[in-house]
Amino acid sequence: MDDESLADGEGLGDALLEEELRQAAAVLDPVPEALRQLALDAYALHDLDARIAELTFDSLVDALPVRGVTDAPRMLTFRAGEVTVDVEVTDDGLIGQVLPPRSARIEVLCGPQTAVPVALDTLGRFTSDTPPAGPFALRLRAGAEVIVTEWLRA
Repeated sequence: MDDESLADGEGLGDALLEEELRQAAAVLDPVPEALRQLALDAYALHDLDARIAELTFDSLVDALPVRGVTDAPRMLTFRAGEVTVDVEVTDDGLIGQVLPPRSARIEVLCGPQTAVPVALDTLGRFTSDTPPAGPFALRLRAGAEVIVTEWLRA
């Protein structure tokens, strides 16, 4: 038996073993349907060309508490290269600013089919009257450039 046919036989054996393991896992430890749907929904939101804006400040973690203030809004700062997105999350919605100001569109992502467009003014400021419920992210489109923030819970 030559090396090539041995390698083909091993590849076939590996493929059969993998298929048997998949079938066993499907019977013994099936993926819950809700988790499968969540994974499909998350994949539907991906932007292959998008840059990820990293969370660089979160007032829940990084800010010092202010005495006497019981319900302070959550302040977030995201950064992707030279672009910064500052966001204030309140019970009434979102208030934010994109720096440096640019002509762009911004969307609040709250789930697989939910992308709420938000107007951006000439100074890069935006507001959304709908507070995010559950995980959310922001997607900024400026020409061909797409920036998506990390997902956070409101």
